Amino acid sequence: MSTPQNLGAAPAAPPDRSAPQPATPPLHGRLVLLLAAAAGLAVAPLYYSQPMLGVLGPDIGASARAIGFVPMLTQLGYALGILLLAPLGDRYDRRRVILVKAAALVGSLLLAAGSPSLGVLLVASFAIGLSATMAQDVVPAAATLAPDLHRGKVVGTVMTGLLMGILLSRVVSGMVAERFSWRAMFVAAAVSVAAIGFAAARGLPAFQPTTSVSYRSLIGSLGTLWRRHPALRRAALAQGLLSVGFSAFWSTLAIMLHDAPFHLGSAAAGAFGLAGAAGALAAPIAGRISDRRGPEWVTRFGIGVVAVSFAAMAFAAVLSPHAQLGLIAVSTVGFDLGIQASLIAHQTIVYGIDPASRSRLNAVLFVGVFIGMATGAALGSLLLAQWGWGGVIALAVATAVAAMAVRVWPRKG
Repeated sequence: MSTPQNLGAAPAAPPDRSAPQPATPPLHGRLVLLLAAAAGLAVAPLYYSQPMLGVLGPDIGASARAIGFVPMLTQLGYALGILLLAPLGDRYDRRRVILVKAAALVGSLLLAAGSPSLGVLLVASFAIGLSATMAQDVVPAAATLAPDLHRGKVVGTVMTGLLMGILLSRVVSGMVAERFSWRAMFVAAAVSVAAIGFAAARGLPAFQPTTSVSYRSLIGSLGTLWRRHPALRRAALAQGLLSVGFSAFWSTLAIMLHDAPFHLGSAAAGAFGLAGAAGALAAPIAGRISDRRGPEWVTRFGIGVVAVSFAAMAFAAVLSPHAQLGLIAVSTVGFDLGIQASLIAHQTIVYGIDPASRSRLNAVLFVGVFIGMATGAALGSLLLAQWGWGGVIALAVATAVAAMAVRVWPRKG
């Protein structure tokens, strides 16, 4: 096997860094569990604030419109962090990067907990988003430690932790804020990240950097990776299209449930989050199938499940309200399973392109995912206002079909 080459318009790394890394310790189940927990606890702070906005705003004297900047700045910080900080895992010891971000995330969460005003909370929210990109360092770490034959299984298990963190964070924060306070939730989050950071300091091995290029060249190489690897472009585009439908659904679900004929509150939307979590549990299975049958088959299967699940929701209007809720719940499990299976397979494809560039490849993939999420949230709200729930479902089906077209379109060259 040829030695991986560094990418980017910069001098090549020294020979000792481009050589194969020393054998890493066996990837025990406890280490995989640690990585999964780290990914979930790192990404969860991105979503803790969303169900707490109703009590958070009045407590610090912020209007409903102004308090909406809290989740927005958190997501903006995360997007910029993926683009500007996630590639650092190729340049520095990934273990050290994870620990530094964990410390920064703890500090940001404590700043949010003690915020005396909206301005301070907004600064803390942006910092939370930046440092929560620790999750995007954990997943490439798992891919690096995993044997080639079991990389899909290991990445799938770690991604289950990350996805559970996303899906359950809203439920947990809503319960804690209602029973105690929103400040208590941020303190609890800081304690959880500090605990996983301490465990990572003791359990993670050191990682050999794969490049010594400057930071400017490191970031510039993202464009080089995009241009050089068609497989990366296909993965980012297909997963980004799936993210459009995913985000459109979740950003409008609570509004749809609140209106006739359901008249349900935010707790019901949180319950659908639990249904989505059931789908996320299938991620390790998708990883195993990817190892055995190849990730290309898994991407097409996952996208097909997404399309069918969203299309099934189109028939909900002819059912009774109770039957509609059941159909939407089952479809939620289905499309979430399909999206997570596709994501695991796309990550397996991307991580196999160039082991020396996994952090940067991961950054490019998730920039595509984030663009899809932001686009879906905007289009979902617009379509719900103009054409109702049917418009949102039509968008989700159309983007799933487009993602399938990306995967099956004949390759050239």
